[in-house]
Amino acid sequence: MKIINTQKELEELIDSNNSIIINDNLDIRCDICIDAGNIKAGYINALNIDAGNIDAEDIDARNINAGNIDAGNIDAFNIDAGNIKAWDISYYAFCCVYESITCKSIIGRRENSKHFALDGPITIK
Repeated sequence: MKIINTQKELEELIDSNNSIIINDNLDIRCDICIDAGNIKAGYINALNIDAGNIDAEDIDARNINAGNIDAGNIDAFNIDAGNIKAWDISYYAFCCVYESITCKSIIGRRENSKHFALDGPITIK
C-alpha cells in the first residue's frame, strides 16, 4: 500500500503524462486535492479526487469530480462525472453524470438523495 501524508508526496507520484499509476492501493491521509489526468490504483481512499480518468477496484472518497470513472465499487459523499462504470455505487447526497451510468447497483444514503444521467441512460446490470 502506498500511503500519502503530504501534498508534496502526492505531487512526486504524478508523472510526465500527468498520471498517477500505482500497482497497489493508495491511501491519502492528509487534506489534499488530487489533480491528475489519470489515476490508476487498486483501492483509492481520499478526501477529494479531481481527475480526467479514474481506474480503480475500490474508491472511497468525500468528493469525486472526474471525466470518466471505471471502478469496482464507489463509496462517496458526492460524485460528478462524465461517465461512470462500476459494480456498486453508494453516495451520500448527489451523483450526476453527463453521459451515462452503468452499474450493478446505485443507492443514496441520504433520504432525499438524487442520482441522474443528464444526456444518457442509467443502466443497472
